[in-house]
Amino acid sequence: MDKAAPLDRESAGPFDSSEVGVLNPYLDFGALRIAPRSDMQIRAEVEDASKRVVAITIEINSHTLQLQAFAATRSEGLWLPTLEGLSNSITEQGGKATKRTGVLGVELLAEIPNQNKTTLFIGCDGPRWFLRGLISGSDLTGPTYADLVSVFRSTVVNRGDVALPPGDLLPLRLPVANV
Repeated sequence: MDKAAPLDRESAGPFDSSEVGVLNPYLDFGALRIAPRSDMQIRAEVEDASKRVVAITIEINSHTLQLQAFAATRSEGLWLPTLEGLSNSITEQGGKATKRTGVLGVELLAEIPNQNKTTLFIGCDGPRWFLRGLISGSDLTGPTYADLVSVFRSTVVNRGDVALPPGDLLPLRLPVANV
């Protein structure tokens, strides 16, 4: 499957750690590096059983962006097959999934049963990684959506040198501030 990413990914992000110099300031979550903003709150999502960090959630104006990075190959993308799998899963559960074109390319607008909210899945294939975002909130087209997409695009993915099969979650950890 071809890689799916904005044509300007290398200059506008999301970035591979090899494509950027020193980031100051930033929060280092291991596989993800995020530049803090005064209007955002950040929390690590921790799996209860294993106590490992499985996602990073950013909140701006009562909207959230959950970020996860996954291992991928150099040549094959994960976003398009992931998009299809998400769409099928949501519709099989009685939800509604609609593909739309956004600034990153194809996105998936989802109405998930029993959640009474609409969510938006965004994604980007990078070199040897795939970054997925899940945006939730009342306005998935306005200024807060644009702010969250900006955070997504400014994210730096550090794939590391550990051999992982495609689709495995890249290791995250609690942040270390570098200011």
